Amino acid sequence: MPDEHHPTTGMQRLAVYRIRVRGQLDVCWSDWFGGMAITTTENGETLITGQVADQAELHGLLRQVRDLGLKLLAVNQCDPAAGSPQLPSPRSATEQ
Repeated sequence: MPDEHHPTTGMQRLAVYRIRVRGQLDVCWSDWFGGMAITTTENGETLITGQVADQAELHGLLRQVRDLGLKLLAVNQCDPAAGSPQLPSPRSATEQ
């Protein structure tokens, strides 16, 4: 299991997660998801991406996905040191 603490400072590192769901959420849901980035894709999915402090916070985000009745497609931890994979461009409200 990877160490979740910074090797030199001992402080906890925040992990970056990308949650993929079926359906399209408006960017206004970002606040409800703790400021996570909300990105819709052309194939009718939404990516919820951002830093997560620990497993408890991740489980809380997944409960919120469930509470909205969204179909969970994937949960992936991204490597912030390697750079985040390219996200699709967000669609504007007029395109939706």
